[in-house]
Amino acid sequence: MKGQSDLVLALEQLEREKGIKKEEILKTVSDALVSALRKYFGKTAQIVAGIDPESGEMMGFLVKKIVEKVNSSELEISLEEAQKLYSDVKIGEDIEIPVNIKDFSRIAAQTAKQVLIQKIREIEKSTLYDEFKPREGEIVTGLVHHIVGRDIFVDLGRAEGVLPYREQIRKEHYSPNERIRTIIHRVEKENRGLQIVLSRASNLFLKGLFEAEVPEIAEKIIEIVQIVREPGFRAKVVVRTNSIKVDPVGACVGMRGSRIRMIMNELSGERIDLIPHTDDNQQMIMRSFAPATVVSVRVEDKNEKKATIIVPDDQLALSIGKDGNNIRLVSRLTGWNLEVKSEGQKQQEARENTDIAVGDLLKVEGLGPKAADTLVKMGITDIEKLAGFKVEDLSSFQGIGEKTAQKIIDGAKKYVKGNLKEVENGDKKE
Repeated sequence: MKGQSDLVLALEQLEREKGIKKEEILKTVSDALVSALRKYFGKTAQIVAGIDPESGEMMGFLVKKIVEKVNSSELEISLEEAQKLYSDVKIGEDIEIPVNIKDFSRIAAQTAKQVLIQKIREIEKSTLYDEFKPREGEIVTGLVHHIVGRDIFVDLGRAEGVLPYREQIRKEHYSPNERIRTIIHRVEKENRGLQIVLSRASNLFLKGLFEAEVPEIAEKIIEIVQIVREPGFRAKVVVRTNSIKVDPVGACVGMRGSRIRMIMNELSGERIDLIPHTDDNQQMIMRSFAPATVVSVRVEDKNEKKATIIVPDDQLALSIGKDGNNIRLVSRLTGWNLEVKSEGQKQQEARENTDIAVGDLLKVEGLGPKAADTLVKMGITDIEKLAGFKVEDLSSFQGIGEKTAQKIIDGAKKYVKGNLKEVENGDKKE
């Protein structure tokens, strides 16, 4: 058959280039030929087909059993008919009857071609997967190929990656043929093909940039402990050193800020706060507010991880950040629920609390404003606690004599007693 030797040569070329064994392709073509013949001779027909591996010639046979009386022409043949083909056959034997496969070889070849195309695609997909899967976390540079909706498709050379909108830095915009630097975020096999998902918004991309720009990180002298970021706007990077001779923040900043500036430029001006690591929670919270200065951290609830941060009046806006991004990142970094107050706000709050406490103490008979203010400053705001004081203890406070102390204690006892009666009367009414 014309062109059959060419077929064998083509199969050998496929084996070399795509790694598909010639025997596998021959079997694919044979199976396709059997399928084409069965459609013509019947679903129950017994058919064998093959290809000569040297010449490429296709052959097909119907297999029938020799019987005395034929009940199924698809599966059986009479002895008389069989002997016309082979003179030495007997009843009960199976014979192979050659069929003209000229009309079926074209169909078989077409079917086999489709199967082969699919097989080649699968092999290419598997090869690319094996190549790119180990490269997850690697920074790569490609060209923007095309943009669909808000997703950017990037030419990586042997494959195409996609930079989904959720993995982009929001304020960036790209055009076809523009160079773009990303990290290989993940590599997945899907029914429609291989998907290489890229990212510029992930923490790993920022970490990869540091590893590329700061040799001490690549050499494990400096370690990046944690990263939180709002891509394109602000990031906080916690670093620590494994050598007392190396300052982790200074090494990351570089000479005159050269290293950190390269990274920030790559991220469209994203501000990066470098924070030296510490195991002390309060110290870590204070450091994390950089570039703002923190005066103190007041823990409100250790179990719930709630704290109030006190900052100088001129640092309040900086500590909160634009649209609250600084305090939001600090909360994510430390895991604490934080509230920021300025020193002025703290003093105003303290004055208000003092006024409330003084007002409560003035309910005590014999206690004047000056004495009440003195008691509040000494931390005494509970009238019941005040009723339990001794005269000599109370009179030791500046401005409170023994007579005044006695009046205050008597007044406090009277107030507590009156409150108890009110509670008792209320219980009786119920």
